[in-house]
Amino acid sequence: MSRRDQVVYMAGAWCLSYPDEDLLAKVPLMRAALAEFPAAVENFHEVLDALEATPLMESQAHYVREFDLSRRHALHLSYWTDGDTRRRGEVLGSFKKAYRQSEILVDTQGELPDYLPMVLEYTALVDLAAGRELLIRYRPSLEMLKFGLLRDKLPHARILEAICATLPGKSPADEQAVMRMAGYGPPTEAVGLDPYDPRLLPVKGA
Repeated sequence: MSRRDQVVYMAGAWCLSYPDEDLLAKVPLMRAALAEFPAAVENFHEVLDALEATPLMESQAHYVREFDLSRRHALHLSYWTDGDTRRRGEVLGSFKKAYRQSEILVDTQGELPDYLPMVLEYTALVDLAAGRELLIRYRPSLEMLKFGLLRDKLPHARILEAICATLPGKSPADEQAVMRMAGYGPPTEAVGLDPYDPRLLPVKGA
């Protein structure tokens, strides 16, 4: 993996996290690191500008509204592939297994192990190969999240574009193409969701 990819993953992890004073203090560091890669910094500047220009409490309320309360922008990768099915527990276990195999203690800070900022930080700082494998496997989730952000005109969509651009192959043109990428079929044992809900994208090999 190139240093550019590593910087994109780390900046992506921070920009997609809940904004606090610590995150605001990291904005100059992100700008400096991304400045080495002009094509990459364009994907981040709107989010970074908003972090600096918006009162912190307003940024926090916006984050909770758009990411914690809106399923359209779910940051948990297995949500898009498994929803509330029983299979999701096994899938989350696979993330934990990847972290354990790195032989480095990963503090989930109360989040589920498939939380995208955590996966990105793990990839950037702990195990590039294992983290990248998770991102590739859950590429359909990344793409569906990107389309949800684009539809609601959120600047974080550009960050998802930057992350997807580090992975093999071109991004699908639309959500139907993402379904084809994922080998779409009706999931089983869904709880509270229509079995053909487009958010549920079975991942090959899952």
